Amino acid sequence: MRRAGLVAVLLLCALAIACAAAWGALALYYSDVRSEAARAMLAAAFGAAGLAAMLALLSRGWRWRAAGGFAVLLAALIAWWSGIAPSNDRDWQPDVAVLAYATIDGNRVTMHNIRDFDYRSEFDYTPHYYDRTFDLNELQGVDLVASYWMGPAIAHIFVSFDFGPGGHLAVSIETRKEKSEQYSTIKGFFRQYELYYVVADERDVIRLRTNYRKDPPEDVYVYRIHGPIENGRRTFMEYVKAINSLKAKPEFYNTLTTNCTTTIWMNTRVNPGHVPLSWKVLASGYVPEYLYEIGRLDTSVPFAELQRRSHVNARAQAADKAANFSELIRKPASGGEK
Repeated sequence: MRRAGLVAVLLLCALAIACAAAWGALALYYSDVRSEAARAMLAAAFGAAGLAAMLALLSRGWRWRAAGGFAVLLAALIAWWSGIAPSNDRDWQPDVAVLAYATIDGNRVTMHNIRDFDYRSEFDYTPHYYDRTFDLNELQGVDLVASYWMGPAIAHIFVSFDFGPGGHLAVSIETRKEKSEQYSTIKGFFRQYELYYVVADERDVIRLRTNYRKDPPEDVYVYRIHGPIENGRRTFMEYVKAINSLKAKPEFYNTLTTNCTTTIWMNTRVNPGHVPLSWKVLASGYVPEYLYEIGRLDTSVPFAELQRRSHVNARAQAADKAANFSELIRKPASGGEK
């Protein structure tokens, strides 16, 4: 029994060291060290130190010294890691270069720097921003927008606030990328991207996905969320709070904990009876189905029919630059797509 206990402890230690070595190697490889060769060498060296510590567990005379040495090395890495700070001062890609912010006067919220680009293709556009004042008393509803490009399990999720005559305001939580920087799911775990709220006209953020993204193409669905309008107002103000906070103090994006979907869920926790956390929140493509299951979408028709009606690509392509784009993409078509 005593020997079995020791073996169990050693196995747990080996597993902990393996996990720490893998995390540390990736953190070093995806660090801001400019030289790729230097990053690779540092990552390999840390991984080798972890492997040596695991092998030393087989030796009675070296096991605890090696484990202690690796723990010191890991502590130093964590100290360095903790010192990496997000910034609003980088050479940003043009589509995320300008931060939105809001000023509040009672129930009236003026959103500054709403993105409304004139696109010729996905990467060829003329930047344009505008300011608009929204009256919380005019909020009529909140829509969930889901954009798919690689199967049913993965989608980019964002929300759009319907202020009736005041227009729609879409807010998409994304990574803030620097020039020549591409998105990587793995890099998103390692403090490589700042968190960014795209505050945009629907003619920008939805039309970009339906009309201009071709490689791969995206399918976009717009669902009206069911619930008390007061929940929508509270959620909107949480978004406003987060948008202003990021302008004052940047934060890092994280692929798992601070992404497009989990951050939406965090912002909605202000509401009583908010949506419970589920694996379908993490597997973002299933968020609409999850909301349907718990009664937060229209359940008067089967989900497959609701999904078909909510698909807006054809309507968005027909509406294109129309001033009433938001109205047209929500207008049921006669025959064909609805």
